[in-house]
This record gives sequence, C-alpha cells and structure tokens, in this order.
Amino acid sequence: HAIEDEVLGTSMLYSSGTTGRPKGIIRPLPPQAPAEPLPLYSFLLNLWQYREDMIYLSPAPLYHSAPQAAVNLTLRMGGTVVIMERFDAEQYLSLIGQYQVTHSQLVPTMFSRMLKLPETVREQYDLSTLEIAIHAAAPCPVLVKQQMIEWWGPIIHEYYGATEGLGFAACNSEEWLSHPGTVGKVVLGELSVLGDDMQPLPLGEPGTLWFKSATEFQYHRDEEKTREATSSDGSMTTVGDVGYVDADGFLYLTDRKTFMIISGGVNIYPQETEDLLISHPKVADAAVFGVPNQDLGEEVKAVVQPIAGVAGDDSVTEELLQYLSERVSRQKLPRSIDYRDELPRLPTGKLYKR
Repeated sequence: HAIEDEVLGTSMLYSSGTTGRPKGIIRPLPPQAPAEPLPLYSFLLNLWQYREDMIYLSPAPLYHSAPQAAVNLTLRMGGTVVIMERFDAEQYLSLIGQYQVTHSQLVPTMFSRMLKLPETVREQYDLSTLEIAIHAAAPCPVLVKQQMIEWWGPIIHEYYGATEGLGFAACNSEEWLSHPGTVGKVVLGELSVLGDDMQPLPLGEPGTLWFKSATEFQYHRDEEKTREATSSDGSMTTVGDVGYVDADGFLYLTDRKTFMIISGGVNIYPQETEDLLISHPKVADAAVFGVPNQDLGEEVKAVVQPIAGVAGDDSVTEELLQYLSERVSRQKLPRSIDYRDELPRLPTGKLYKR
C-alpha cells in the first residue's frame, strides 16, 4: 500500500574531515514525493547531460557525497554505473574504452596522476566515448587543468559545493579558459565574501565565503560547530573556505581559512605553493603548511612525494626552491622541504594535513 503523503528521504552524509573529525550533516527532508525531481538534480541533468543511455565511471568511494550523488542520479535516469575499487591512473583510462564510458567525475589528484603517465601509455587508450568529465572536491592547479583540456578537449566541467549543501557554483571548459582558475559562477545560493568583521569585501579581495542557502543544515551532535558555521543572525552559513569574486562574477578559491599560515604578521595561503609544486615534473604530490617559528610565529614548510625514480635529496630541494622562487613571493617560499614515499590523501582526493 502507498504511504500517504510520503516524502523523499535524504542521506545523512559526513564531511570529508579535512580539518578535523568527519562531521555528520543533518539537512531537512525535501518536501518532494519520491517520484518528483529535486531542483538541484533537475539543474544537473541539463548541465551535465545525464540520460538513460549514459555510462558513468566512478573512481571515488561512494561514502563521499559527490560520487554518491552522481551514482544515484545516473541510476535514477536508468543509466549504467561502473565503480572502481580504488583509483589507478592507467586502469581508469583502460576502463573508459572497455565500457564505452560517457560520463565520469574525478578530483584534481587523479588528473595529476594521469598526466604523469608516460605519453606512450596515455596514447594507448581510446577515450573517444567520453563526453563529460566533472571535477570538484579540491582546488585544481591551473597548469594541470590546462593540460587536461588540451588532452581531453573542452569536455571538462568543474563545480564548487560542500557536503553541507550551502551553495553551488559551476563552469564549463570554455568559461574556465576565459577565466583560468575559477570554480564557476554561483548558480544556487546567494554568496557574500566577508572579512573577519563580517563586512562585505571589494571584488577581487579574498575573504570567507558565506552563503544564504536554500538548504539549512546542522552538524550531528555538535552544536558548537553548527554555531561556528552560522552567522550571528542565522541568515548565512560557511564551511570556512576563502575566495574572491571577479568583475564578471566568477568565483575563485584561495584556501581553507584553517590552513592559513601567519608568518611575521603576513597571512599566507599555502594552496598556491602546493599547486606549483605539484606542477613540477619531479613531484607526484605535495603539502604546504605552517610550523612554529620562534621569531615569525610560523614559517612555511613543504612535504613532497617525488615521482618514481627520483630521490628527495639536496639537489632536488634546490631545484624546487629555484622553481618556486621564480613564481611566488618570498614570503610563500618554504623554509624547508621534507620528502615522503606517499602523502596522506583521503580517497576523495583531499589532503589530510592533520
């Protein structure tokens, strides 16, 4: 028997835990009946051309909100889903041809690892069926995305959102190429870029991203975290991301506020230095963060995962520092670089800096 006034359920997902323990996120049940589409889903169907005959390749775990939502939406449309147990760059490319994949969603780390495959390996695989490649979850280095668009063509779409569901920004390849580094224009939610005094900042000036969102949320059994993420009047929420909006309305991410390094009174966001290190041909992955300094308060430090066959020695350190010094200001240069066989990336692609 049908349940009277049945409404569509929703998942209680957990945040990725990038800045602390993962937090359960409770959102109100949507008012729609199960057969009715959610507004966001309807928007995404048009944006990313989801349809019944699509074949979606998921290289990420389904306990994370983005891949779970993509898989659910594919199945809701009657499409086919192929799920990888774990991401492997060459296997991912082979699966596209094997299953005639039309859609997929990735994170920037996956892009970097595929780009660092030998050219002869990359050229072996037929990617001609791939129509839409979506990425999110972490900032993508500009050089990495440029190289991906050159390789795959203008099929790459980016979006910015959070498990909390505050707001949503999106851009296609053409928009990104005309505004390199953007995560898109805000299409859901009302964005304000505010300073520490909660006052609006001018265009181009980085500040905390606050959203008047269509979806309310609270953190499960954590009233303090919920209060920290909510403005005093209750009208806006944030996850602590820092960014700015340009004159054309495109949003750019700078970093998480909790990752900011304060060195000698200067606020330093490490994302730019991380992105540059990852773009170096001898670097497989990199993390940049602050460590205590008696005089400066904090100093910039980097930890690098070299590519296979490269030893992390003084000559590589000298090469990396020279590479950075030509591209970033002196304050953003690491005072030291350590080397590790592998950095702790979450399966979602986010760097586990704690």
